[in-house]
Amino acid sequence: MRRATIYSIAESLGVSPSTVSRAFSRPEMVKQSVREQILETARQLGYTPNRAARGLATGRTGVIGMLVPDVENPFFPPLIRAVQDAAREQDAELLLIDSELSASAEQELVARIRPQVDGLIIASARLPSKQLHEVLRGVPAVIVNRAVRSLPAVVCDNTAALQSLAQQLREHGHSRFALLRGPSASWAATSRARAVRSWAESSEIELVELGPFEAQFEDGRAAAQQIIDADATAVFAFDDLMAAGVIAGLSERGERVPADRSIVGCDDVLLARTMTPGLTTVAAPFTELGRASVEVLSDVIAGGPARTVTLPGTVVLRGTVGPPG
Repeated sequence: MRRATIYSIAESLGVSPSTVSRAFSRPEMVKQSVREQILETARQLGYTPNRAARGLATGRTGVIGMLVPDVENPFFPPLIRAVQDAAREQDAELLLIDSELSASAEQELVARIRPQVDGLIIASARLPSKQLHEVLRGVPAVIVNRAVRSLPAVVCDNTAALQSLAQQLREHGHSRFALLRGPSASWAATSRARAVRSWAESSEIELVELGPFEAQFEDGRAAAQQIIDADATAVFAFDDLMAAGVIAGLSERGERVPADRSIVGCDDVLLARTMTPGLTTVAAPFTELGRASVEVLSDVIAGGPARTVTLPGTVVLRGTVGPPG
């Protein structure tokens, strides 16, 4: 059977090959009824557009780059999947790069992959704001999980959810709280700490701040003794992975959760839903974060203005919260 081409599709429909080409590369330039006929005929004939040829015609690669700081951190796989799904809806592929928690690697990797992609999605960027502006000059890009002045961004605001959980813990009878701060270079860590701190300042409780810690299981585990020494009965960990480490460290020291101490995480990754007891946390809207990231990037690639999309986190109550022992 002869391979289907834009010419055979054009011949079967009585339109020009350039119209068929535009239906795939510049669909907004083709009348909807004609475009639908072309797409249906292409499907019937088994035609798949040649991405390289289309790139020559449009100046686009059809590839979105995504840079993450640590692909092993449980926060990033669901975000990556959400971005990938949203990109495919726009007929784009995803090129994934892991900077391995290195700000200098972020800069080198952006410079290396920028000629290969139409735009970049950078999750939890660690570069200082000034360097980030410099390295992204002339590159369509969106920052996820961090707000940077004048750069397009998609962020999750956990303030209301964290403060709601803090109030519930207060109503349970907790009066001494521990806040385990996340990485010092993390925008999310600063934002989450600010939310808990501002609630504590307006409430009749004591707040002990510990850290900063890396967003790692072992850091949470090591923090358990500091929590005991601080005599805090309610603990806010930077994220779910750190919270799981805290619970393990407390258990090794004969402490029970939530009978002796209540623990709250953040993000609602798979770990939070599968551990025992299930972790009380704040859920990040991963699907919406991924979709918004791709949509904002598409707008930037098309020449649209920089904008920030803010999505709320939501409270998820499970088994790690209760009255103090």
